[in-house]
Amino acid sequence: MTARPIRGAAAATLATVLLSTATACSQPGGPDGGGSGSGAADSAVVGIAYEPDSLSPLLGYGKDGNSKIFDGLLTLDDGMKLRPALATALPEVSDDGLTYTYRLRKGVKFSDGEPFGAKDVVFTYRTILDEKTNNASRTELDAVKSVEAAGDDTVVFTLKYPYAPFAQRTVLPIAPEHIAGEQDVNTGEFTTHPIGTGPYLLTKWSKGEKIAFKANPGYWGGVPKVKKFTMAVIKDDDVRATRLRSGELDGAILPPNLAKGFARGSGTRTYAATTYDYRNVTLPTHNKVTGDIAVRRALDVAVDRKAMVDSLLNGEGRPAYGPVPTDSAWFTKGTERPHDLAAAKKILDDAGWKPGKDGIRTRDGVRAAFPLWYLTGDKLRQDHALAYASDAKKAGIDITTEAGTWEVIEPRMKQDAVLAGGGSPADPDFDQYTLLKSSLAGDGFNNMAWYDNRAVDRALESGRRSGDSAERKAAYDTVQRELVKNPGYTFLTHIDHLYVVKDRFGPLTTQVEPHDHGLASGPWWNVEDWTPKK
Repeated sequence: MTARPIRGAAAATLATVLLSTATACSQPGGPDGGGSGSGAADSAVVGIAYEPDSLSPLLGYGKDGNSKIFDGLLTLDDGMKLRPALATALPEVSDDGLTYTYRLRKGVKFSDGEPFGAKDVVFTYRTILDEKTNNASRTELDAVKSVEAAGDDTVVFTLKYPYAPFAQRTVLPIAPEHIAGEQDVNTGEFTTHPIGTGPYLLTKWSKGEKIAFKANPGYWGGVPKVKKFTMAVIKDDDVRATRLRSGELDGAILPPNLAKGFARGSGTRTYAATTYDYRNVTLPTHNKVTGDIAVRRALDVAVDRKAMVDSLLNGEGRPAYGPVPTDSAWFTKGTERPHDLAAAKKILDDAGWKPGKDGIRTRDGVRAAFPLWYLTGDKLRQDHALAYASDAKKAGIDITTEAGTWEVIEPRMKQDAVLAGGGSPADPDFDQYTLLKSSLAGDGFNNMAWYDNRAVDRALESGRRSGDSAERKAAYDTVQRELVKNPGYTFLTHIDHLYVVKDRFGPLTTQVEPHDHGLASGPWWNVEDWTPKK
């Protein structure tokens, strides 16, 4: 899709800072540090808010596409339509929906000169499916029964059930068997020094500072005109904006209050990307307060989502009532929950949560209070947490906001609430299954609230296993209606992402973006196709 240029005060939209405190005050574009950012017409330096844990697709890197170093069998264009990449065409699908056959592009080589072939595809998928591989996204390939090579240039996937969005899963990057297959998949050198077939080669990864690439001279899709591309890892919003303004960066992801400082005539353009990215509050089942359905339902209507969109997002976003945005064809009409403080108080009164002298409710000696954690340095999550706590206080629920790193937060997730986020535009299964399936509770950052709802479990399985679109819609309607009755999360906002980029690269495009952004998404999702002005 064509990115939406934003002008004036309307430029306010959203970006997320994931991780803590700023580092990297070096100049990734070179020693000049002047007004040219990268310092060369055929180079680009962009500021991002976070970096991956690994650059290995076997461990989850690039699973949604746009990995720069790698290619998938398929890729997504700016309209989010699947198109061939390492495959020569979209897959041939059997009538029963259980067999997907991919014909592979011939003559493709990995950046070390070795040929790409069917064995690499088989190796990649089999390795990800191996329980010994530390890939948190393994359940996304649950439908795969087998993957086999039929010669050097054909791969056949056989599924256990007719998983409707399977083709969308095959955008994940392909790793070279001759390199990655000779190492420990979880700790080998390939995790930080990858070899792929993609448009760029990794030249340096200084953790906490930058990820630097150069154009792959042998790229099958044509050599990129942007010869050097650097992602500067700058975790602090203000520092990122300052470095963009000083000329050290050619582009950056920014929150609305800082993006507004780049007005027309400043030599930059502002782009807003529509997203499925949401912010929510986990309500852990094992906590005596947050696990109570009455408290959950009360919080669901006590929160003023519209005020959050207006004040925190400056109008560039939408109220969220679940993982599915209200403008999606998958959204279930009638599941919107309007702000209603009186209704919230009545729900709590009827459930026996009575206000004390300080206004905070208690029941059976249990005080309606709990901590809410958010990520240190993430201003947007902090703002959401404070607004949520303020709304809850009006209903008689005392929420204490706490900041911490993921190392501090993760061990507490079973009992403490977290200001979390997620979202995938590909298919409702992609996000909802890992978010809500009871069997995934406690599995890393899957089902962070330990949500346990048998009706939801059955609907998630039905939506995943059915090949019929009407049956799938009915299944996800059930999920959304169950979240009204028993909301294990309070969904707050769906947010848009904002990027400011120098004019010399524009006009650019964006895609509909997932929760993760800045690294694989943003206007540089297709930097290999950019033609910089001289």
